Amino acid sequence: MIYEACALTDVGCVREHNEDDHLLLNDQGVFIVADGMGGHACGEVASRISVESIAAFYKDPDVTRRLKDIYLKHWRDEGMAALGGFHEFRLKSAIEYGNLQIFREAATDPALEDMGTTLVGLAFVGSRCYVGHVGDSRAYRYRKGRLVQLTEDHSLANEYLRMRVLRREDLPHFPYKNVIVRALGLQDEVVVDTQARTCRPEDRYLLCSDGLTDLVSDEEIFEVLASWPGAQNAAQELVRRAIHYGGVDNVTVLIVDALDTPPAR
Repeated sequence: MIYEACALTDVGCVREHNEDDHLLLNDQGVFIVADGMGGHACGEVASRISVESIAAFYKDPDVTRRLKDIYLKHWRDEGMAALGGFHEFRLKSAIEYGNLQIFREAATDPALEDMGTTLVGLAFVGSRCYVGHVGDSRAYRYRKGRLVQLTEDHSLANEYLRMRVLRREDLPHFPYKNVIVRALGLQDEVVVDTQARTCRPEDRYLLCSDGLTDLVSDEEIFEVLASWPGAQNAAQELVRRAIHYGGVDNVTVLIVDALDTPPAR
C-alpha cells in the first residue's frame, strides 16, 4: 500500500509561539503530531524533542536490533498478548523514549522543568496501522462515509464524562476542558495507549492538536475528510476553518491517505 501524507501547522491568531510540532517519516511509515506545553516557549522545546527523539529511534538500525531482542525475550517469557505485535511495541517504545529525553532535558535546566507535550502517532506496516498516543491530541480515521475517533483524550473533561460527573452537552462551558491528565516529559515513565488497526485502500487518517478539535466540530471534520480530494487540500481546509473560528491556539493537522496506486501529479 502507498501512503500520501501532508502536515500543516499554524501559530493561530492569539499565541506568540507555535508550540506544536510534527514528523513525517515517510520511509518508515511513521507520522507524529505533538502539542507542547509549559509556557515561555518551553512547550516548543518539549514537542521538538519528542519528534526528534522518535525519528532517531526509528532511523537507528542498532536500536531496532536491540528492540527486537527485547521483544523476543518478553515474547518467550510473557507471551505476545502482553506486548501486542512487534510494530505496536516499537511505536510504544519510541514514544516512551521521547518521554525520557524530554524528562532528562528538563532536569538539566530549571527553566524547562514544567515542560511537556501531548503526542499522537501512526506507524504503517503493510496493511496494518498502529496508533499510539498520550494526552488529548487525536487520531481519526475516515472510511467509506464513516468517521471514527481512534484515540480517547487523556483529559480531565473526558475523565468526568466517563464517571458521568459531566454531560457532553456541558463541555463547552466546562472551565477545565483543556486540563490533561497525561503527557510526555512530566515523569521518567509514561503510560502510552496503543492499538493496532487494519488499513484499507481509500482510508484517510487525521492526526491533529486540540487547536483544531476545540474549534472545528467532528461534523465539519467529517465533511472535509469526505469531500476534499488530496491530503494537502484537506489539511489546508481544516487549518483554514480553525483560523476562521478564532485560531485561539496553535493548530496542526496531519493527513495520511492510503492509496492503491501513487497519486497523480
